[in-house]
Amino acid sequence: MEKIWLKRYPNGVPTEIDPDHYPSLVEIFEESVKKYADQVAFQNMDKDITYKELDQLTEQFAAYLQSLGLKKGDPVAVMMPNLLQYPVALFGILRAGMVVVNVNPLYTARELKHQLTDSGTKVIVILKNFAHTLEKIIKDVQLEKVVLTGIGDMMPVPKRWIVNGVVKYVKKMVPAYSLSNTIEFNDSLAIGAKATYTRPEKMTGDDLAFLQYTGGTTGVSKGAMLTHRNMVANLDQISAFILPRLSDGQEVVITALPLYHIFALTANCLAFLKFGGKNILITNPRDMPAFVKELSKHKFTMISGVNTLFNGLLNTPGFKDLDFSELKIALGGGMAVQRAVAENWEKVTGSALLEGYGLTECSPVVTANPFDIEHYTGSIGIPLPSTDVKVVDEDGNEVPMGEPGEIMVKGPQVMAGYLGRPEATAESIKDGWFATGDMGTVDEDGFFKIVDRKKDMILVSGFNVYPNEIEDVVASHPKVLEVAAVGVAHEASGEVVKIVVVKKDSSLSEKEIIDYCRENLTAYKVPKLVEFRDELPKTNVGKILRRELRDE
Repeated sequence: MEKIWLKRYPNGVPTEIDPDHYPSLVEIFEESVKKYADQVAFQNMDKDITYKELDQLTEQFAAYLQSLGLKKGDPVAVMMPNLLQYPVALFGILRAGMVVVNVNPLYTARELKHQLTDSGTKVIVILKNFAHTLEKIIKDVQLEKVVLTGIGDMMPVPKRWIVNGVVKYVKKMVPAYSLSNTIEFNDSLAIGAKATYTRPEKMTGDDLAFLQYTGGTTGVSKGAMLTHRNMVANLDQISAFILPRLSDGQEVVITALPLYHIFALTANCLAFLKFGGKNILITNPRDMPAFVKELSKHKFTMISGVNTLFNGLLNTPGFKDLDFSELKIALGGGMAVQRAVAENWEKVTGSALLEGYGLTECSPVVTANPFDIEHYTGSIGIPLPSTDVKVVDEDGNEVPMGEPGEIMVKGPQVMAGYLGRPEATAESIKDGWFATGDMGTVDEDGFFKIVDRKKDMILVSGFNVYPNEIEDVVASHPKVLEVAAVGVAHEASGEVVKIVVVKKDSSLSEKEIIDYCRENLTAYKVPKLVEFRDELPKTNVGKILRRELRDE
């Protein structure tokens, strides 16, 4: 379709960007650490890391990885919440020319095994709190080294000892584990400091930067291959779109969403590194009173989150009393922003809550509301520079304006494909157009809205949950005959998982099935509602009708 949205771009926003402006993310990193050397890059638990220190620490970690004999393009996994170790590991891997495999630390052993096996991960950097999960599958994967870290490892002594001691012995947050071939994170940095870092030669935009795992309608998590060009493009697109609102080296960014999630990774960590921003890493945003206390220390200029995060903050005592005088951008994504939350946010903070839209496969941002919008619109905004978006029917033809259809995306941020899955790649990318699986509309000004989901995906607090995966786990219970999983609207998390089960053994209880799910699924995927029936609605060929269950 014609780019009707361009006329709505604010002054100073270009219509196109150059995705080859930088050969790779490494050049952006090197430029920033030099330009902003003495400024704070990341802060966590009151500990700062300047850009100069980040340069030094990441070079040490890159040198350590190279000292293991790993080569350019080798995958290295990172499994931890938002801690200072995260950006050190992240940029160290990239500077070594290797590929970052982001792992959700809440994964069960089954999920972790699949991701490490599928990606061919050689080394994992893992928080000790989750080492017991790795222990369960360590013999089934091809890891060459396990780098262990404690929550307080980047703190100065004696705070480091105190934090790690409290976490392990007082709060008992580190279950016992037994792993071989391990090294402490700080020891790896010490080894790297004595080793020689060799900057990888001939880094190009076609080199992989991230293997970012996403669910699929088959229930199997797939590795989206995000190249350096994909990521550089999306960074340039985001920065071009919001640049007129930002000041180099002066932004204070609240990063509460986990960095292993593509939204925070790109919109917070990478985008604001480019601007010399100060990223405040929140390790446990679920502790809302502590989160608000942390916010009170900063005159923050940008915060990103999902609807549930913003709603939680608004309902936490003390939040309304914070200083919002410097807040420029509040960016909502990952799930639909609810009107009531957005309007309350604006009333409390004096700042509009801008909604954007993206997907893991698009690095991730596709559309966003222009920064000059003063009030919530209910729209996911307009496409970023150098991005084409259209709405099509089942035959691939564009639908009339205002009519619903599937949203298709074309641009330099669209992934190279799914790792080792050419059929799935061909199914989702046709003639350069990525089929999002999301149903939406577009108006005469080029603003898009999501109206429904073509796929049966369930969205729990911004995380994709796929019914097939839930059904596969539940169906493996010996007392289950049939099962269907659907999403049910929920005030706090957007949706929750409901399963409808046909028993094979009449003794099967709700508690038994929930306990079984807890053993095999990450917490947000575990069903919150269970209904037992004698039979499930099906088509004439025997396919279970999830939509009929949802509509009920």
